[in-house]
Amino acid sequence: MTTPSEGVTDEGVIKYDCHWTPGAPVSASDLAELMAWRDRLWQAKQIGLYPNGIGYGNISLRLSAHSFAVSGTQTGHLAQTTDYHYTLVNDWDIDRNTLRCTGPVKASSESLTHAALYDYSDAIQAIIHVHNRDLWQRYRGVLPTTAVTVPYGTPAMAYAMQQLLQHGDLNQKRMLIMAGHEEGVLVFGPTLNSAAQVLYQHMDGD
Repeated sequence: MTTPSEGVTDEGVIKYDCHWTPGAPVSASDLAELMAWRDRLWQAKQIGLYPNGIGYGNISLRLSAHSFAVSGTQTGHLAQTTDYHYTLVNDWDIDRNTLRCTGPVKASSESLTHAALYDYSDAIQAIIHVHNRDLWQRYRGVLPTTAVTVPYGTPAMAYAMQQLLQHGDLNQKRMLIMAGHEEGVLVFGPTLNSAAQVLYQHMDGD
């Protein structure tokens, strides 16, 4: 992974209004697959920490019709995670730029974007957001891509992504390039495994 440039120096900054209630973690059994994939992606350097200490990447799994578990903010440095590094997002309002979460840590800075995807379709059950400069450069403007003026973790990103879902082929491609979030790539699917396979297929050049 390359050293971050100016475009990624605000990674990890929560831009929505986060209402966090400290509480017990989601059960480890419910998080087992999520933790396994997150740590696997950390080993592959798709989630992690830049040399300057800025974290990148996050992962989530739908738990009910209107809740999901997501990796916590400021956890990118961890090679291995436990249930104490995830939180439950159980309410959000994209129009008002607000999100509520309960657990040991605050939700990832990208959680509002995850919420927008879960809002769009019940078929979306898992979301992975990574940083990969090669993929970002190779597929920007080729795969569904948000405008360079759209910042991550904001209602603007949520709306731009929903536009691509409704009027483009994002729902079929299941991979989004964030032009305004340097190195930012997002994949999703009905399972964590299927979302990860979309990522790995493109990493292999397919």
